[in-house]
Amino acid sequence: MAFTKYTNLDYDQIKASIKDYLRANSDFSGFDFDGSNFSVLIDTLAYNAYINSVNANMIVNESFLDSAVVRRNVVSLAGNIGYLPRSKKAAEAKITFTITTSSDTPTLTLKAGLVCVGAQDNTNYVFSIPEDITTVVNEGVAQFGTNEDPIIAYQGTYVQNSFSYDGSLDQRFIITNSNIDYSTLVVRVKDQNEQGIGKVWNRVENIIKVNKDSEIYFLAEVEKEYYELIFGDGVFGKQLKQGQQPVASYILTDGLKGNGPSQFT
Repeated sequence: MAFTKYTNLDYDQIKASIKDYLRANSDFSGFDFDGSNFSVLIDTLAYNAYINSVNANMIVNESFLDSAVVRRNVVSLAGNIGYLPRSKKAAEAKITFTITTSSDTPTLTLKAGLVCVGAQDNTNYVFSIPEDITTVVNEGVAQFGTNEDPIIAYQGTYVQNSFSYDGSLDQRFIITNSNIDYSTLVVRVKDQNEQGIGKVWNRVENIIKVNKDSEIYFLAEVEKEYYELIFGDGVFGKQLKQGQQPVASYILTDGLKGNGPSQFT
């Protein structure tokens, strides 16, 4: 005899369906289904069916983009169609300044990192640059930025994460900061024992025009709103070599809180 079909996830409805099934079974004719012993068994069956039904419903809902509610599942499903959630966006300040030097050096370099501090509502916010800026020294004066081409400083702290590639491991390169502005992300790859800063690899969003020698990486959001660097496999994108060191530098920002400062020191 087929079990009574039901679509209601209500516990009492499930319990009533089990009783209807048992009453229709000749082996249990004349039984008191509200008696203590039978009632406990029916309650247990109904509870188990209820939990399984709820879990199955949640699993199915989280399997589709239009019904998923857990962020991690939404991000994973959106990633299948090439969508990358936006990170926090750092406030930008356009600044210019000059430095006077008695040195005979032909150029001066403003290193990546802290550039200035802006004040807003009795709170200080730091502004940084993600890459070095070099300018020419003219008669002892170095001009950083002009009115037509100012320096863009981003609100936040300059951070670097270094990794080391080991081909024997199932390795992941995860930036364990959820407050990055990935528009400021710069990824360089250094060879083993290399003393320099390494070579910049570019982020791509698709595999069009990507070959086995392309020095590229992909970016994906993972758990806890962290971001993962995904390098090539030797077919789509150049594969890392043993001992190479990917170095990710970026701005760690306060987001909207950093908007407002207009006076800088």
